[in-house]
Amino acid sequence: MKLKQLGLLIPRALKSVLRYLHSVGEAIFFFGDIMSLIFRGRIRWNEVLNQMYEQGVQSIAIVILTSLAIGTALGLDGFITLQRFGAKELMAHLVALSLVRELGPVLISWIYSGKVGSGITVELGTMNIQDQIQATRAMGVNPIEYLVIPRFLACLLVLPVLVIISEYLGITGGYWVALTQAHLPGAFYIHETLKAVNYVDFLSGFIKIFFFAVIIGWICCYQGFYTQGGAIGVGRFTTKAVAYSLIAVILSNTVLTKIILTFWG
Repeated sequence: MKLKQLGLLIPRALKSVLRYLHSVGEAIFFFGDIMSLIFRGRIRWNEVLNQMYEQGVQSIAIVILTSLAIGTALGLDGFITLQRFGAKELMAHLVALSLVRELGPVLISWIYSGKVGSGITVELGTMNIQDQIQATRAMGVNPIEYLVIPRFLACLLVLPVLVIISEYLGITGGYWVALTQAHLPGAFYIHETLKAVNYVDFLSGFIKIFFFAVIIGWICCYQGFYTQGGAIGVGRFTTKAVAYSLIAVILSNTVLTKIILTFWG
């Protein structure tokens, strides 16, 4: 009986592996098509601007609230911890470096993936199951050029701006804690913040943002573009898009951090 069950499981496992490899290859070719069209200048800038508004302006409120909360919490935890060692003056270093190097890019990318990435997948997935993508092809328009590239480029342009805003607001939250809880002079905190963050710290975070934007745009556009299974499929593929984006951001952050620390320290 066990051998019979094993004989049934092996073909299923092989099918799953082949299906996964097919999806990976399809995603790579999909990304290649996007890059090819971008490098050939096939960009509809009006659509890109519309997507930047949809993705950026409508995400500012959640970024503001989240960033202030993160900066304030980080400042409070940092103050309590550093005070034990008589080093509360280093609060600015802790808050600024944590936000610029790690927390700002990663956390805002997660929020962006959950809010904007899921929206991209739902939009493209709904178009696909309603045959709107096929209709676009029938009209002689490349659907990747018309539907995917504006959303993908908007990710690359909007996410870095949101992260920079987030880092500034997070530092502001830490500044408020320094004034009200640690009773540090405001001018001293600002001076220590500027002293703590150098161009290497800023560039390391900015490099991560660029990779995260590519990852989120690529995964969410791909999952939406190839959605199947009707309305239920839209929900399933959207869940996959967000989950894969979060995992990819975490893994890429680990790899990028190691590379950046190896070369820049």
